[in-house]
Amino acid sequence: MIRKLTYSFFCIFLVLLLVSCKKQEVTLNIGFSGPMTGDSANYGKLMSQAVQIAIDERNELGGIGGQIKLRMIAEDDEGKVDKANLAIEKLINVDHIVGLVGAVFSSCSLAIAPKCEQAQVVMISPSSTHKLLTSLGKYIFRNVLSDESQAKVFAKYVKEKLGYSKIAILNLKNDYSQGLADDFKTQFESDGGKIIAMESGLQGDKDFKTQLTKLWAKQPEAIFIPGYVNEMAQILQQAKDMGIKTHWLAADGFSNPEIFDLAGDLANGVIFSNSPDESSLGNAKKKEFEAKYLKRFKQKPDSFSLNSYDAANILMDAMQFVYNEASPDDQRSANLNPAKIRNYVADLEDYQGVSGKITFLSNRDVLKNVGIFQADHKEFVQQGIYLIKDGQLLEVVE
Repeated sequence: MIRKLTYSFFCIFLVLLLVSCKKQEVTLNIGFSGPMTGDSANYGKLMSQAVQIAIDERNELGGIGGQIKLRMIAEDDEGKVDKANLAIEKLINVDHIVGLVGAVFSSCSLAIAPKCEQAQVVMISPSSTHKLLTSLGKYIFRNVLSDESQAKVFAKYVKEKLGYSKIAILNLKNDYSQGLADDFKTQFESDGGKIIAMESGLQGDKDFKTQLTKLWAKQPEAIFIPGYVNEMAQILQQAKDMGIKTHWLAADGFSNPEIFDLAGDLANGVIFSNSPDESSLGNAKKKEFEAKYLKRFKQKPDSFSLNSYDAANILMDAMQFVYNEASPDDQRSANLNPAKIRNYVADLEDYQGVSGKITFLSNRDVLKNVGIFQADHKEFVQQGIYLIKDGQLLEVVE
């Protein structure tokens, strides 16, 4: 009996020893914050799917250091500031994220940036364009063109290449749309053009007929509608119903493919600014990513999804770099110095992403060219790639 008990205890001890010696899988979390429900859910859906592809690819290669797996934790902020604040509190304090891709809308990013700064969490927004965002802390980055950058180039393009001199603007009363409208107006008028009327509405509005009536009374050559696809589709439809025939201009919010479902053929002919398609400049990664995305999710990614994929990869590259320099104990526990992650991102130069080459400036804004696109039968056709140098609009050619 004693021998049997001794043998049983030995077996139990051996099992416990084997369990304790088994390598424990360590996971690092990357957060995503954006609208996953509501009128703007398609933005969050497309962008978070891109982040998931990047993380899955990295995990297939062994994760960080061949031992640390990565996980995306997506929080739905519904595109609302109060929900964004709740989302980031959970991501930081409960999920202990190492980095954040987001937020999507400028108003949400402006709200959560101070919290990321305080927690030393590197935040890279793929879509928040308000010019003040990156001034909120040294951990706050974006790899999307700022309102100021794209609006200046687009205003010059509209004046010099399209030849318009009288423009009306219908924007939304939020940080994104208002910022684009103001910066476009400043540049357009400094180049000799005239903004003959400006009207605004609220995000979520369904009726823009009053604003359109006032704008059309001024007989503009074109109307600039920087906003999101739901409101822009409403504007295009109501303008048609009112018999308004004009040229339409927009910004990068128009690049979401959902505009074709919402506006149909009314989207055709709309000209807008966006991050450029630099495939013609030798960037083959974009088409490879788009093909993978389409195969997996049965839909095309928008430009913000390209930015999201790049942002996730940049964060993971930074984690790998810091891991390589960490002590063995810190490697085993996945204790990665947040300041070193931040410094890696800040020093990034000429990173070849699917959205183009990425260099972060000293103010943590991205250095990028500007693409000019025209919607044409469910396609966004690039008209050219431009930049401003020494005050002059220059086209970037192959």
